[in-house]
Amino acid sequence: MPEHRGRKHHEERVAEILRVEIGTMIEGELSDPRIGLCHVSEVALNPGGRSARVYVAVDSASKNIAQTEADTVAGLEAAKGYIRHELKERMGVRQVPDLSFLVDRSGRFQARIEELMDRSRRRKKAIVESHPPEKEARPE
Repeated sequence: MPEHRGRKHHEERVAEILRVEIGTMIEGELSDPRIGLCHVSEVALNPGGRSARVYVAVDSASKNIAQTEADTVAGLEAAKGYIRHELKERMGVRQVPDLSFLVDRSGRFQARIEELMDRSRRRKKAIVESHPPEKEARPE
């Protein structure tokens, strides 16, 4: 099967434009109080361009992060019609992909993994410092 580099490049460009435009709308135009402090981390466009998954990373400084994530996705889902209408106007296309908003938790998972790795390194360092290696006796 031949590669469709042009199609792939077009999908990547459309996904990037969607990411930037939706991010701009979230930052300044959407006034729903349910939408917390967040940014669009990635847009995954399905082959054919009929639908797209929009991954939104929510700021982890809030007290109840799970509730904030749920409220943010609910607010974005409620504003989906407005977002699609604005995207159609801004991009000048006939059809805008159907959007589905998902929470991107990869940043939190990465931070947790780093925390666990640092903890493991500190334990190993403490063990090595508390038990210095014994010197081998040389046969004479």
